[in-house]
Amino acid sequence: MIQALEDSQLVKDYMNGNERAIEVLINRHNARLTGFIYSKVGDWELTEDIFQDTFMKVIRTLKRGAYNEEGKFLPWVMRIAHNLIIDHFRKSNRMPMCDGSDSFNIFSLMGDEKLNAEKQLIKQQIDTDLVRMIKELPEDQQEVLQMRLYKDMSFKEISENTGVSINTALGRMRYALINLRKLVEANSIVLTN
Repeated sequence: MIQALEDSQLVKDYMNGNERAIEVLINRHNARLTGFIYSKVGDWELTEDIFQDTFMKVIRTLKRGAYNEEGKFLPWVMRIAHNLIIDHFRKSNRMPMCDGSDSFNIFSLMGDEKLNAEKQLIKQQIDTDLVRMIKELPEDQQEVLQMRLYKDMSFKEISENTGVSINTALGRMRYALINLRKLVEANSIVLTN
């Protein structure tokens, strides 16, 4: 019976042309994924939209054969949903707009807990993306970047700690930033909220 099959087998079956397999996967993970999305967005209509977008992306990826089975289907789907939630909040641009008039309303600048949660979610995603990309840099560039950004060290201090000249430390930082920009563009990552 198809309902008793593991996720990994259902994925293989779907990739081999069994359309019923994706339906079983969607039904199996519907409640968990819906609950996850709703907990982040707090709106049922938006939850349904993101749920559908998530599985459209899943289906496209599976049809391209671009999915690597590691026995982690649900975490992969949750990650796709998480990224779509982040994209939604970035696109909705919840920053207050100035209308150019002379009147000032303090309440237009005040947020609520939900907005703070959204910003926190976006910040976490940016931090995760940044850490992952820094790990892809050559070690000497990683070292300078971490000392400068996370330890707030001057280039003189970096030079003393690494045993290289200030110019070399500056050069490594420059190349680290250039390489990070390339990684951001190659991965289509947005590092702003």
